[in-house]
Amino acid sequence: MLRFVVSFFLCFSTIAPILNSVALPEMITCSGMVPMNYRNDKILITDFGGVGDGRTLNTKAFREAIYRIQHLRRRGGTLLYIPPGVYLTESFNLTSHMTLYLARGAVIKATQDTGNWPLIAPLPSYGRGRELPGGRYQSFIHGDGVRDVVITGENGTIDGQGGVWWNMWRRGTLQFTRPSLIEFMNSRDIIISNVIFQNSPFWNIHPVYCSNVVIRFVTILAPSDSPNTDGIDPDSSSHVCIEDSYISTGDDLVAVKSGWDEYGIAYGRPSSDITIRRVTGSSPFAGIAIGSETSGGVENVLAEHINLFNMGLGIHVKTNSGRGGIIRNITVSHVFIENARKGIKIAGDVGGHPDDGFNPNALPVVEGITINNVWGVKVLQAGLIQGIKNSPFTGICLSNINLHSSTPTRSTSPPWKCSDVSGGSHLVNPGPCSELSSTVQDSSCSTVF
Repeated sequence: MLRFVVSFFLCFSTIAPILNSVALPEMITCSGMVPMNYRNDKILITDFGGVGDGRTLNTKAFREAIYRIQHLRRRGGTLLYIPPGVYLTESFNLTSHMTLYLARGAVIKATQDTGNWPLIAPLPSYGRGRELPGGRYQSFIHGDGVRDVVITGENGTIDGQGGVWWNMWRRGTLQFTRPSLIEFMNSRDIIISNVIFQNSPFWNIHPVYCSNVVIRFVTILAPSDSPNTDGIDPDSSSHVCIEDSYISTGDDLVAVKSGWDEYGIAYGRPSSDITIRRVTGSSPFAGIAIGSETSGGVENVLAEHINLFNMGLGIHVKTNSGRGGIIRNITVSHVFIENARKGIKIAGDVGGHPDDGFNPNALPVVEGITINNVWGVKVLQAGLIQGIKNSPFTGICLSNINLHSSTPTRSTSPPWKCSDVSGGSHLVNPGPCSELSSTVQDSSCSTVF
């Protein structure tokens, strides 16, 4: 075990100083969940005319290299090696049975020519682009219907050069929804590791309609004022493991989603069996989020050993009337929060609607949310838990939680605000609202305490 931990900090120096503060009990990992297949065949982007001078456009080189991988189909797959240098390119698609390997000092950088960016159809579980009606811009690096794909290396960088997109969003000149940095659709057996992702135009890593996805040892960076730059968003996906990573962005660090209102209800694909562990980061929004797009349902989520600094919110479960869907069996434990507006928020009035076609009577069901072993300092308000009048949140179980404020502001308002919620609590400081006080525990919390 000691040899493993030492090797970890030597090999992954980019995130080592940050992860050093994260507790590593028993060092449970998702290693082996998706096999890291050895590639018998190896090619270099320079073999296809790639030039890493930061000026030459390499779109043709990437597309020809991946075409070769797709059509020659070498046994065991092919590794595409990106040597040190800055490789400017337009959006490109990955194929099955390939590894995209970035050497130390290698940068794949998105062109800022947004006029030639490809458009693709909206996700069926969203019915339209997330920001605007109609289609959406394809992600910078994209995979649809692929399997056995690895993006890894020696902490090379994938740079979305998102500034031009953020400015269009601020000016209101976007025509379609901005592209994610990395998106996999309808895919399985995906590994993303040992890469730095920065300046995404929109969400950073978005596996949607996927299964068996491992994301580990990644660093995700964007300015705190960059709009909607979520770190990792598993969306209508199952068996996803996210661990040992550092994320600092302008929106939620990790947000589990499953579709938007009537479109997500009709598509009916939940996110399930999601594990998030040993993630450190900062954001003006939430550290660990469920939602707000949860119409397909979210269940069996475990987030543990999370370190959060300079946050808007620590833990946020969010949905709305019209969403439908069931959110259940969510466990968040061993969380440290320093400097946040709010420690915990579970709310049924968050997020807008895609159009006027949603059913306001499609009420979400939220049940079985367990939050334990949370320590917070400089947390302005401990928590807000606000259910829906005709669909109260049940089985909200809080235990071993200490959320401290270093300012006198807390004394002017209650530390907790609750409505339309039931559950229980144990060893919570400051004491929770009466709906969750230890004297009114419901049976669903008995095993937690």
